[in-house]
Amino acid sequence: MSDAGEQARSSTKIAVYAALIGNILVAVTKIGAALWTGSSSMTSEAVHSVVDTSNEALLLYGYRRANRPPNEAHPLGHGRELYFWSFIVALLIFALGAGVSFYQGVMHILWPRPIDDPMVSYIVLGLSFLFEGASWLVALRRVRADGRRYGYYEAFVRSKDPPAFVVLLEDSAALIGIVIAAAATAAAALLEQPVWDGVGSILIGVLLGGTSIALARESKSLLIGEPADPELARSIIALARRSPGVLRANGLLTVQLSPTEVVAALSVEFSDDRRANEIEQSVVAIEHDIRKHHPEVAAIFIKPQTEARYRRVRADRFRDDEP
Repeated sequence: MSDAGEQARSSTKIAVYAALIGNILVAVTKIGAALWTGSSSMTSEAVHSVVDTSNEALLLYGYRRANRPPNEAHPLGHGRELYFWSFIVALLIFALGAGVSFYQGVMHILWPRPIDDPMVSYIVLGLSFLFEGASWLVALRRVRADGRRYGYYEAFVRSKDPPAFVVLLEDSAALIGIVIAAAATAAAALLEQPVWDGVGSILIGVLLGGTSIALARESKSLLIGEPADPELARSIIALARRSPGVLRANGLLTVQLSPTEVVAALSVEFSDDRRANEIEQSVVAIEHDIRKHHPEVAAIFIKPQTEARYRRVRADRFRDDEP
């Protein structure tokens, strides 16, 4: 693994740990406030924080599982297990966070109950905003560079490190949820209409549902298999083209195995006068050069192939005529 990849993984884990600590503190305070006040919005927020705490624990477990070395059963390693657990986290946000919040809201609208001592809710929500805000700043720092470079939405779509954006989106949803809960509590107390408390809970459920759908979509894409960054592909092609005995590098297929691991398959046409042992030496040299410049390439498969044959195979596989 490259130094940059190791630093990125370490930075993401720090963000996950910060979110875990923050969510534990928030969950404890919200549970106490929900029991004290009987607020539906506060109960939804408490469930939200418990789910977030469980999610961070699952992401850390995913890092541990993904870090296991390759074996005969998994020759390319276990990196995609992190993507699996990121997908599970997205499902939990939807099933538990959004589902319970929506249920609480509907029940409170059908059978409204006044909030006892709303001041307790305001204090707890204020403290929760501080805890979540500190965690959010740590997560934002992890993705800020890509966000400034591509824009945050594009960086989210391009990212190969879902835990970084899982934490950022979770914390963003938590901060918005706290504002919704505070507004719903104030409306219920000041207007003496407890139904607003249930409306706030439903809005929190909708917010969590949208967050979980976005996370599930991106995690599923990585779990199925996304190509590596196009800049990496262009660099590998350039390295192959400058290798002695190579007529042309026809093309490259890449698949992201984990945030810091890539597998690549390279089609290369060698000079007609190259013997089998010379081609083998060239392949070894290309592999060495690629790994020297890109340690994140966990496996590279080089296939000697004419350009015409490569084009036919690609057209059959992707059903197009593009090179």
